[in-house]
Amino acid sequence: MVLRIRYRQGPRIKRRRSARRRLALALAALLTPAALMAFALAFWRFGADMNWTGRFAIAEGIFSHWQVWVAMGAAVQVCAMALNRYGRGDGARTP
Repeated sequence: MVLRIRYRQGPRIKRRRSARRRLALALAALLTPAALMAFALAFWRFGADMNWTGRFAIAEGIFSHWQVWVAMGAAVQVCAMALNRYGRGDGARTP
């Protein structure tokens, strides 16, 4: 014999996004184009090294190397992906 207990339906629980999650999504939306610009500068510098394009705008210093721009673009994109994950609530939760 199976006994079923029926409860009346209680109030619905609403999920509200906090202001931090909305801010994280907004910041992630701005970081993705910034990463794209860093990759564009890396390819421009690489093309200048191969004499495929004109001179690179930054001739001296740390930012005159294409490797730096690739690393910056990758780091910014990883940050954007992490912020997107946090903002959407897909992150791994610890008990």
